[in-house]
Amino acid sequence: MCVKGLVSIITPTYNCGRFIGETIESVQQQTYTNWEMIIVDDCSTDDTKSVVEKYLQKDKRIKYHCLAENSGAAVARTKAMELATGQYMAFLDSDDLWMPDKLEKQLEFMQKNNYAFTSTSYQHMSEEGEMIPKVLQAIPKTDYNRLLLDCPVGNSTVMYDVSKMGKFQVPNIRKRNDDALWLAMLKKEKYIYGWNEVLMKYRLRNNSISRNKWSLVKYTWKLYRDIENLSVFTSVWHICWWGCIKVFRLK
Repeated sequence: MCVKGLVSIITPTYNCGRFIGETIESVQQQTYTNWEMIIVDDCSTDDTKSVVEKYLQKDKRIKYHCLAENSGAAVARTKAMELATGQYMAFLDSDDLWMPDKLEKQLEFMQKNNYAFTSTSYQHMSEEGEMIPKVLQAIPKTDYNRLLLDCPVGNSTVMYDVSKMGKFQVPNIRKRNDDALWLAMLKKEKYIYGWNEVLMKYRLRNNSISRNKWSLVKYTWKLYRDIENLSVFTSVWHICWWGCIKVFRLK
């Protein structure tokens, strides 16, 4: 049973004590206040838990759960989704930041147009939080085939209506599991509708696994072949296209 109007914010985390406080504060600063933030810790070995506990003591809307063993972002994200009680789910990585009116504007966009699945534009920032003049514009409509090409959707911009689409389990792949989730959801809802306004700041981490493009190749292959069951030819074509985008920095 979903609580009407409540937004459940899905935040998996691992060793993000340096950034997660600022992320939580960007949620607390939202002009839309009917939310719960579900933080699932994948057995961090730094001070993530102690940082989060300072906020837990003062804000009952923040909830913290630690996995029994280190299992990866997909498992942590799935657990957070299981614990969520809201009509809507919004996704926020533990080092990214939202603009103060992110939830308010995106909900208005969804409700006004009767959209169940949406994303927004976003901007890059450095690991230290300095803004980088690169904006990733949201595409008006992203379908399954378009998302397969290069995933033009920022994870921390996505929000969907649980009452219309239900809950999902994140495919258990170590990397690119967010893309795998959107693909699974697009088999139920035809489009992710994009709101062309920057409402999220994406932190570029120097040691982020998502920045090591070569290490992503095997996971991209696994996504196409094992999870999406694409043919060998189609999988090779998509990986070549994806590789060109990364090599020539088209995204």
